[in-house]
Amino acid sequence: MAPTAEHSGPPAPVLPRSQPVRVTIPRIGVDADIIPVATDDDGTLEVPPLDHAEIAGWYRPGPTPGEAGNAVLVGHVDSQDGPAVFFDLGRLRPGDAVQVTRADGRVARFTVDGLGAYPKDRFPTERVYGGGAEARLRLITCGGRFNPRTGSYPDNIVVFATATR
Repeated sequence: MAPTAEHSGPPAPVLPRSQPVRVTIPRIGVDADIIPVATDDDGTLEVPPLDHAEIAGWYRPGPTPGEAGNAVLVGHVDSQDGPAVFFDLGRLRPGDAVQVTRADGRVARFTVDGLGAYPKDRFPTERVYGGGAEARLRLITCGGRFNPRTGSYPDNIVVFATATR
């Protein structure tokens, strides 16, 4: 998957800070609760507990979905029990809808601009976490072929989306 350009339509109004509580992605059947996550001691993005692989995590030090800047949601691709919340994330295409329900009752609506697959050692940190005046959303999961020796995946799948009206 090659990275794609950002959305170029008119920006949606930004919203005040409010914790996200649910993410819905109709194209891939996601309708999941969201919990806050941060980074571990080594600076790696935390993920929801593997025994709750059906839940997405929101990077709480960053913007909330709908605020100006890049809000980040992360989720597992799978677990020992099978597919997890973001199993089909790589099937999203430009134009697909993502909705995030917030604690204030508002729904932040996003349109997918594109996606990319990145080796973990070449993760596009600035493009994912960078700021800006528009409300954007980044969805992250693991990708590539699972390595049983290391117990992990070599890549990350990142979906880039921009707030829409």
